[in-house]
Amino acid sequence: MALAARRTQTPTEPSTRWDPFGEMEDLQLHLAQLLDSVASGPTGNGGAWAPPVDIEEADDAWVVEAELPGVKRGDVNVDVRDSQLVISGEIKERERRGILRRRTRRVGQFEYRVTLPGEADADRIKADLHDGLLTVRVPKPEGSRPRQIQVKGE
Repeated sequence: MALAARRTQTPTEPSTRWDPFGEMEDLQLHLAQLLDSVASGPTGNGGAWAPPVDIEEADDAWVVEAELPGVKRGDVNVDVRDSQLVISGEIKERERRGILRRRTRRVGQFEYRVTLPGEADADRIKADLHDGLLTVRVPKPEGSRPRQIQVKGE
């Protein structure tokens, strides 16, 4: 089994301390970026990716919340076809004055698709984008909502 060797300084290098934790942090960041790019396309070069999403089911509707920091209302689309909800759009790269040293936030095209477990009332769907959180409320049709039936007796 090969063991990790400590770097040695050459006489021409200035005296610096070896920082194993800094190197581990860099390795972890590079590994996370590699796994992200393999799983959902590379960051920032046009590969589509999916934003983090929560889906909640209430008695009368499904509520879908997607994190879209920095997205403008005109740059996001919400479509419903049958029982499939599609959230798509683009997070645009902002202009920078300096040199970008590290990037962990995604830019470019995104798309999230989910098939809802039942019919949706497409005419009453509402979408609201506030503080980087897109909330889509998909009401259930009247016929598919649970109803309490009163039991009558003698």
